[in-house]
Amino acid sequence: MAQTPKKPKRPHEVYTLLVEVGRCDGDGLPDHATGAALMCYASGVDEAEAVRETVALLKQADLNPLEVTGYGSLPERLAEGHDIPEEERDLMQRALDENSVVIAQTTAFYEDADAPRARS
Repeated sequence: MAQTPKKPKRPHEVYTLLVEVGRCDGDGLPDHATGAALMCYASGVDEAEAVRETVALLKQADLNPLEVTGYGSLPERLAEGHDIPEEERDLMQRALDENSVVIAQTTAFYEDADAPRARS
């Protein structure tokens, strides 16, 4: 019986994603917030996989992902001229090392001008 050759493992990269979330019960967002933006670094063999894994993780955390904007991998961002500080690179490396999603920043959205302002 012939064995089928194993597919070579594709290397993972880390992708920068901005995820907008809406409200749902138990989401942990501030009381008066209407939603939030999450800056995430996600590991994946391609950006589509990184997006799928991030959305699945956020849903497990009782968040309501509405829209995802991808900014590319580290090499792609550097090629576009992005200035990426060392602390951001460290978070990207953590996501790669742990094959995970790292939420680097959360900014809550508010509609009412008198409501508390966004916190990071």
